[in-house]
Amino acid sequence: MRARAFSRSIVWAVCLFLLGSLMLPSASQAKTAREIDASVNAALARFTKQLKGSKEFLQRARGVLVFADVYQAGVGIGGQYGEGALRIRGKTVAYYSITSASIGFQLGAQKKDIILVFLQDKALQDFRAKEGWQVGVDGSVVVVDQGAAASIDSMKFNQPIVGFVSSQKGLMYNLTLEGSKITKLRK
Repeated sequence: MRARAFSRSIVWAVCLFLLGSLMLPSASQAKTAREIDASVNAALARFTKQLKGSKEFLQRARGVLVFADVYQAGVGIGGQYGEGALRIRGKTVAYYSITSASIGFQLGAQKKDIILVFLQDKALQDFRAKEGWQVGVDGSVVVVDQGAAASIDSMKFNQPIVGFVSSQKGLMYNLTLEGSKITKLRK
């Protein structure tokens, strides 16, 4: 019985350490602007390959915020962290990080890309005017399930910001951006 409790404690300690590593990356883990741009290019290429009509959809957007390789992990307590770039007319204008922490039913780990598409000028202006922007507080994001959408050109969006989560690797039960904090990076 003691050995089982000790093993459980070790597992929790490792999970909390990994979670802390995701939430508070050290300076050595921080990406350079060039690395972020390369990962954003790769994420956009994956996205446009996976979803028919997405290239044209992105070209009509006022701005596109791309977080490539966002890591999320959780066992009851969870968190996520990633870095990305805001692009307007295909050019990077600023760099951002996305973080979140949660408590509740969740189990697993995953790596994903998060793409936020600004469809209205006002939504983009409001986002850029804030130093720290929180999903669900400062603005609402409609997350589109790519599995349910064979083609983006058949969808009509009445929301100012539409989010896509793609290239999921790993298994995680909990898909939401609600409460995620997006902060401008100095690069």
